[in-house]
Amino acid sequence: MTTRHRDMSPVIDMTRRRASGPARSAHPVYVDLLPPCNNACPAGEDIQAWLGLAQSGKYREAWETLVRDNPMPAVHGRVCYHPCETACNRGELDAPVGVHAVERFLGDLATAEGWTFRIEGEPSGKRILVIGAGPSGLSAAYHLARFGHTVEIHEAGPVAGGMMHFGIPAYRLPRADLAREIARIEAMGVKIVLDHKVEDVQAEMAQGLFDAAFLAIGADVGKHVDIPARDAVRVLDAVSMLHDVGTGEAPLLGRRVIVYGGGNTAMDAARTARRLGADEALIVYRRDRAHMPAHGFEADEALDEGIKIKWLTTIKEIVGPTLTVEMMTLDAAGRPQPTGQFETLSADSLVLALGQATESGFLRNVPGLTFGADGTVAVGADMMTGHPGLFAGGDAIAGEKSVTIAVGHGKRAARHIDAWMRGVTYARPPKAPVVSFAMLHLPVYSDADPSPQRTLEAASRISGFEEVVSGLSATAARHEAQRCLSCGNCFECDNCFAACPETAIIRLGPTHGYRIDMDLCTGCAVCVEQCPCHAMELVPETVLREIRP
Repeated sequence: MTTRHRDMSPVIDMTRRRASGPARSAHPVYVDLLPPCNNACPAGEDIQAWLGLAQSGKYREAWETLVRDNPMPAVHGRVCYHPCETACNRGELDAPVGVHAVERFLGDLATAEGWTFRIEGEPSGKRILVIGAGPSGLSAAYHLARFGHTVEIHEAGPVAGGMMHFGIPAYRLPRADLAREIARIEAMGVKIVLDHKVEDVQAEMAQGLFDAAFLAIGADVGKHVDIPARDAVRVLDAVSMLHDVGTGEAPLLGRRVIVYGGGNTAMDAARTARRLGADEALIVYRRDRAHMPAHGFEADEALDEGIKIKWLTTIKEIVGPTLTVEMMTLDAAGRPQPTGQFETLSADSLVLALGQATESGFLRNVPGLTFGADGTVAVGADMMTGHPGLFAGGDAIAGEKSVTIAVGHGKRAARHIDAWMRGVTYARPPKAPVVSFAMLHLPVYSDADPSPQRTLEAASRISGFEEVVSGLSATAARHEAQRCLSCGNCFECDNCFAACPETAIIRLGPTHGYRIDMDLCTGCAVCVEQCPCHAMELVPETVLREIRP
């Protein structure tokens, strides 16, 4: 939580030139700017819009607004790293709005109430193949179905969900909640064919009479590192370990487990090892916490559960159950450098959490495709590969990887696929300027502490895979939504209406905003300075009004 701003009184500069006078030189206008939460969301959600509906208790409308961009709010309310909250201007006052908690509430409520998706487009007669039923593939299929296309997903595994099912532990994402959101997508008419590994994309498309295809194969191959080893402890990669746990075939790890890596997967692997019976789980990472790729709250939760982290350490050699590690130091650029100081650790199992690669070998014979060193597929700005009609997204392409980013890729690809099949080009609308905290006018605001989410006691977590974090009640979710400052967009607070000395501001009725009577407006800018969310700006007059006698 950041330091509260105790004195929010605006400073009036009496020397500043005003826009009023015998002839008005500027006048106020209402603007719709971009809230920082919307700007930061990898899935492109209109967060401010659905928060506004939720704070009014219009939960069905809020959910429908949310799922225009993201079909799995119950999932994302649990597993998204909520960059929207990092960007939230409310954090400058007390604490960011708990966007993820309200999103989860809406997703869970939709399941409880049996809400279903609406298909907006007329049947197009077009067929699209989606390869992979992970977050990117499910998102693309959902949006394409909304546009009226027939979509079929071919999934190599026995269950849909991809890394959401096999890579995220159940204590973060209960499988029943994931399955219910996938079932809602299937209810739209999306067909998911399981245990169907695509070996030849072109043959698959020709056989199924598909007009286009979307590659959402993910990155489910754990990376390895060459470590000299003689009669080594059991060594396995974190991706395979979490996958086996997800299929009910948990490996025997022993009493002492070392996890090598510093990302979110390393945290999940260590926490899972404790739940599988390890007495001690130690994370070894070659840099310090400030340079750790894992999110801070992930590390905090791991530490709460008794996970130990050995910073600035790298593994050099394994001999039997003994690991030789070297202490590291960071140079001026934050890169780890060896110190020549060694020590030994003992372990029954070593889990490598060093990142993932894409298994794209089956695509090598497709004309026009190019690949990165990690197996990712190169795409253009329209998400299309070098092969016409073949698109790709999610972990299959280069870039930062997360469930929410993958979902955003699926939505973007669906828009480009839809446009390509109609013979047009999709152009993303230009973004409005982002509203910073400094642009707000908050001489008065309501103190409103965030609604806390209950968590299991740390001591009881490691006894199983019960969900650690609980959701909000309707009352708490509505309170949390009401903490939104509506940055950059009018919420009809009437400040401008009350402040105008010339009664030039005219109410148009609930949800319709206001109109400015330019015959009465003098350009004094009082309304602009009283607008708390920067939904008004003063713009120069293009033609000065005639001075009347």
